[in-house]
Amino acid sequence: MSLHKQKVEMKKQEIIRSAAKTLQEKGFYGTTMEEIAAQLLMTKGSLYHYFKNKEDLLYQCHKIILDISIDKIEAIIDTNQSNTNKIEEIIRFHINLALEENALFSLIDNPEHTFSEENFLKISKRRSYYAKCIDKVLEQGLEDGEFRNIDIKMTRFIILGALNWIQQWYNPDGERNPTEIADYFVDKLLQTLR
Repeated sequence: MSLHKQKVEMKKQEIIRSAAKTLQEKGFYGTTMEEIAAQLLMTKGSLYHYFKNKEDLLYQCHKIILDISIDKIEAIIDTNQSNTNKIEEIIRFHINLALEENALFSLIDNPEHTFSEENFLKISKRRSYYAKCIDKVLEQGLEDGEFRNIDIKMTRFIILGALNWIQQWYNPDGERNPTEIADYFVDKLLQTLR
């Protein structure tokens, strides 16, 4: 990738992260491209240089989170560590990403309500792939005898449901920091596998 393209991509990611905060505060339907542009100190025309419309901007928010998540989960799966350690690493990563990228992460709920069929299918395919990666680790752990007789799909629902719900209650000024939350979740979620 050329230096110019790298700069454009960096600027686009910066815009996406800033726009995500506005979308998080006002909601997808309560926010206009004009408001997003004003928040970013840009003209609406400049914003349209990077995104076709508001749906495209939201799609890019989803894409960033899914790309980061899939890159990381593939790297975890490719390691030689135990399946227990892989699941632990996935849990910790998921929690940290949800808290570090709070605005972006909060926007990836219910894509069926905001996307055209084309974008919904692309996002659904990526989300499904992420879920299948978790299933792969659970299946391998079951085969290797690390995990007891678990229902793979239901176990994944328990894990992802617990992790994704953190967005609803986490308070940066709360009693526990992200590491303490991750430690607790790892301990409790791994108990469901043994």
